[in-house]
Amino acid sequence: MIDPEPQGRSELPPRTEESLRQRQRRGRLRVRSAADFRRLVVENGLAEAYHATDVVAAANAEFTDQASLHLALGPTDPPIRFRETHLGGVKALTGGGGGELVIPIGGGLGEGQRRGGGEVLAELLQGRDVEFNAAGAVTPMQPRREIHTMINLERIGTGRLLLHRGVGENGIVAVSSAEGVLRSPYGPLLGPHGNALYTCGGADSIGLAMPGLSLLGPGSPVMVGGGIGWVIGCGTSHQPGPRRLPSGHARTPGAVAAVCVDLLPLRPQWVRSCFFEGQGSALLVAIAAPIPLISGAVAAQAAVGDDQLEAPVLDLSIPRRIKPNLGRVTYRHLRSGRIRLEGRTLSAGPAHSPRLAASMGAELIRWLEEDRFPLCLPLEPLSPRPALIPLDS
Repeated sequence: MIDPEPQGRSELPPRTEESLRQRQRRGRLRVRSAADFRRLVVENGLAEAYHATDVVAAANAEFTDQASLHLALGPTDPPIRFRETHLGGVKALTGGGGGELVIPIGGGLGEGQRRGGGEVLAELLQGRDVEFNAAGAVTPMQPRREIHTMINLERIGTGRLLLHRGVGENGIVAVSSAEGVLRSPYGPLLGPHGNALYTCGGADSIGLAMPGLSLLGPGSPVMVGGGIGWVIGCGTSHQPGPRRLPSGHARTPGAVAAVCVDLLPLRPQWVRSCFFEGQGSALLVAIAAPIPLISGAVAAQAAVGDDQLEAPVLDLSIPRRIKPNLGRVTYRHLRSGRIRLEGRTLSAGPAHSPRLAASMGAELIRWLEEDRFPLCLPLEPLSPRPALIPLDS
């Protein structure tokens, strides 16, 4: 347990954004992973760890199907007005007369179909040619009726990946009370209460090392899949006011940031397509964010360990918006591989990749130390308005 007094927040001198930038330009920025910073706090206390660290790098590598590809293709001769398009066998949405395409990452649930936007993105990032077919809506200015060609990443004028739920503040522990196997968005759940899957990396994650995503806002840089992405605002299911621990950390899923990144710098080792039976296509995306230690309060929150952080256990076998909450469990127990639930011992496994998150965090540390990653505070915070508004009928 971190004692905020006397070594804590009030006695630690604040730092300015400019002072951290100056250290970065001089090659003297001191950056540590979230795990290394916590170890330093345990060994030497919060005050010494704060004075020896400028920035903490936290990272996630989670599954998501709440994402989309946004592509801008160049003109054709004669011109075509897209009416119906398919890229890599996956239907794309078109936007009027331009060459704009939007491809949802999810999909592949039709009969005989196992492809979605995630598979298309994976092929593009691997440098492969992807088949493109389009039918045109004929107009006097756009007389072409159809086009059939091959497209690769170099032939896409502008390509972006939009992660509608890029960074979340906390996750859940998924279980099933039903008999048999439940095909969930996080993997198979064995029931009744045969196993548990947890979706967040605990103290090493961005959202639990930075409660409320307080140092992220529109325009904040984050590392996504090996490239520099940008927060564009609050994301899907953004809940800025969840139940919180006294330390400020969310006890349930809370604030969410949407993130956008260009396709060209993405690396396939950090952006991987996957397919969940009964759910469809998804991506495993590694994301890392810097946490500038601008005050003792920020440092104290980043130093909270897995034994003090918790996630709710939800029964996903109930097909309702509000799932039964079976209690809470600490991340220390989750990472041990065993949890206790209603008198039973369940095996617990990560529905994310700690290894990819650690490698993405290490990459961010290197970029920060080499002055290749911008270090800045948000111009404004994420919106305080909740974005999780039920659509009732």
